[in-house]
Amino acid sequence: MRKLIAFACEGETLAATLDEAAGTTGLLIVSGGNEIRSGAHRGMALLAQRLAATGTPVFRYDRRGVGDSTGDNDGFLSAQPDLIAAAAAFRQAAPHVTRLIGFGNCDAASTLALFGRSAGIDRVVLANPWVVEPIDELPPAAAIRARYHAALRDPATWRRAVMGKIDFANFIRGLKKLSHPKNQEKNSLSARVLTALAAWKSDATVILASGDATAIAFAAAAGKAVAVETIETASHSFTGEAGTALETAIRRTLA
Repeated sequence: MRKLIAFACEGETLAATLDEAAGTTGLLIVSGGNEIRSGAHRGMALLAQRLAATGTPVFRYDRRGVGDSTGDNDGFLSAQPDLIAAAAAFRQAAPHVTRLIGFGNCDAASTLALFGRSAGIDRVVLANPWVVEPIDELPPAAAIRARYHAALRDPATWRRAVMGKIDFANFIRGLKKLSHPKNQEKNSLSARVLTALAAWKSDATVILASGDATAIAFAAAAGKAVAVETIETASHSFTGEAGTALETAIRRTLA
């Protein structure tokens, strides 16, 4: 049974959905970016439905200023009160839940890494955590570097260049970004997220989409300091078969 719930957060009203189930371990899904609680291509709604069908209650919500929730959207770094209120609302709506797992993709993963403990969350599953302060509309430098390296080894790239099918203006912009000092990615956000992750110790699982720009940037910032699980996909939202692999990883954490 899927139940609609409204709860308060600093004078605003947040909208949420609870997929009810009898299990004592619950999953709290945090939406990333300006994405509403159903997720990309309704992926989070479908995930919640499948998990609830096998005994896991799942709670999803829209933070302030997003979707059906009132207030101003001040970004993921201002979403700690929303997360705390959502966890409390989940426990109130499903009082039999004794263990709470948080899951988020992109900046929602960073929200959970930074603020999950303050919400009383026991364990987190973090997909493609966001660690880069945006400088321009280009992908993070680490992602540009990886894509250029792969492209330059591909004979098809050179054929496209000869045929005039490469956007050289964009290529040059990418090279200029790569020529900037690397400390553009050693920003305070990456330091905060990695420090927070270290505090979670074995209670955090990090999952990266191998070809996703956000995931590549995280891997570059984290180096060998963080153990990660990699899913072979370029899909940031883990569409298709990658979604099945992501669900399998989440179910391992719920067990």
